[in-house]
Amino acid sequence: MENANNEYYKLSWRERLGFCSGDLAQNLIYQTVSIWLLFYYNNVYGLGSAVVAVMFLVVRIIDVLWDPMVGAFVDKSYPRWGKYRSWLIMGGIPLAAIAMLCFWNGFSGSLLYAYVTYVGLSMCFTLINVSYGALGASLTRDTEEITILTSVRMVMANLAGLIIKTLPLVMAFFAPKVLNEKTGEMETVYNTPEAGQAWFITMSIFALTGLVLLIICFVESKERIVMDKSESAGVKVSDLWMELVRNRPLRILSFFFIIAFTTMSISNAADSYFMTYNMDATPMMTTAFMWLGTIPAFIFLPMVPAFKQLVSKNGMFRMFLGIAIVAMLIMYLCVSIPSLKSHFPLLCVVQFIKSAGILVATGYMWALVPEVVTYSEYASGKRVAGIVNALICIFMKGGMALGGVIPGLVLAWVGFKAGASEQAPMAEQGILWLVTLIPAALFILAIYIIGKYELTDEKMDEINDEVLRLKR
Repeated sequence: MENANNEYYKLSWRERLGFCSGDLAQNLIYQTVSIWLLFYYNNVYGLGSAVVAVMFLVVRIIDVLWDPMVGAFVDKSYPRWGKYRSWLIMGGIPLAAIAMLCFWNGFSGSLLYAYVTYVGLSMCFTLINVSYGALGASLTRDTEEITILTSVRMVMANLAGLIIKTLPLVMAFFAPKVLNEKTGEMETVYNTPEAGQAWFITMSIFALTGLVLLIICFVESKERIVMDKSESAGVKVSDLWMELVRNRPLRILSFFFIIAFTTMSISNAADSYFMTYNMDATPMMTTAFMWLGTIPAFIFLPMVPAFKQLVSKNGMFRMFLGIAIVAMLIMYLCVSIPSLKSHFPLLCVVQFIKSAGILVATGYMWALVPEVVTYSEYASGKRVAGIVNALICIFMKGGMALGGVIPGLVLAWVGFKAGASEQAPMAEQGILWLVTLIPAALFILAIYIIGKYELTDEKMDEINDEVLRLKR
């Protein structure tokens, strides 16, 4: 470990971009799963919505057992290429391979195959995500640098989202085409079993690109703040639950994560249904709408350091989540009123505003993870970055699970018919709830939860100074 002064290290732009390429890599793989897997299972692979919802829940229960073991393992291990960065390679190779297999329909309709591949994907993702989060906490203690790094990370993550939302266009090169009897034109089909090969090829492109980016992250990242072997010897799996009990800021942040990821996963999973069945959108319209869910990131996330100085951490969360809530309510009205539903440009404007609010609030929450790692070091004397990130990962994936279960259950309840070209009015209304009213209600709860977070920048400076004083 470098000396204490270098723990407030200022990263070069090469280092920032190199480290943040890891977020681009992970999101190329896992956002594809989050956004498209339910759609793929329903329409291509041949599983019902309720069956998939149960599977998503079961896999998240497995995660509750697996993630603490990964956190403790990562904190205790010392691979030859670096305590945390080594796992980007050793976990990245199987992650890419299993992601490709998740979208292979060679065993079409087999629930067992779906379980095996999805469980394997989730386990590999945990290893990568925990290690990457711990690596981020090892780069520097400087709060301003962490804010800048988080902004860059989230730009990279949203760049992945932008790429993923071109999936209908990418698949157009590989998917079958059929004659539309109404228009007399040939149209690309990606919601039938015949499109299975196109899904596999597209996922393979994303997964292999993600692996290359993980290698770049490994090369460009340098660990500066890690426990030595004597400190990590006593780390055990039960530390995760002890940390949740004694670390109040971590507890608040964890609950915020589960609400945030539940909300984002619901919206991501429902967007493709919304554009297909509520808006009768073409692939180009669907891509444009989904892009507008990502483009605000490149405008507003670089401004996060300025926003934070202007309105404080909690003020920024309240402001941007509030913007998202209002935009969701407007979107509900736009689609519910027949005279407004046909105005696609108006819908796009509302989508842009909604996404700006969501992206800033849920992007900045990652800057708080190194803070709760440092708070743990201050309170317990052990910098258990792996344990803390494993706990965050549990709540994050818990949110993803709920975000996967809720759409499946709602679709089943409102009578959604997979593969049908048109849906009943009640099914369309249920899809609209998933895009607007349900996420709005959850974000109101998120504002309340994050309002309890008390680690200001001034408090973090005091904590970091005290930790360094005790280490001298």
